[in-house]
Amino acid sequence: MPLAADPRPPLPDWVLDAYDVLTDAITEHGPGEHDRQVPAINRDDAIDVLLSTDERHFDRGDIDHALTRLLERGYFYEVNGELRVTTPLSE
Repeated sequence: MPLAADPRPPLPDWVLDAYDVLTDAITEHGPGEHDRQVPAINRDDAIDVLLSTDERHFDRGDIDHALTRLLERGYFYEVNGELRVTTPLSE
């Protein structure tokens, strides 16, 4: 989705890099434990994914900050400890 069409508030590139890594992991991970129809990843697993990615170095403080921002800005939502991708509405 082009940035101009994205209704969500902008974030720094490094936070968006974390988002990209996690959305890929969520896609590969498949449905969450609590709702088998919705792709999700456990928050602890998301932290492990970001700590182990080769795409960019994240330390634990960076990860906590990135997850907080992604949740606050509506890029993810959390249900029962699982992160799910919020799909922006397209016009």
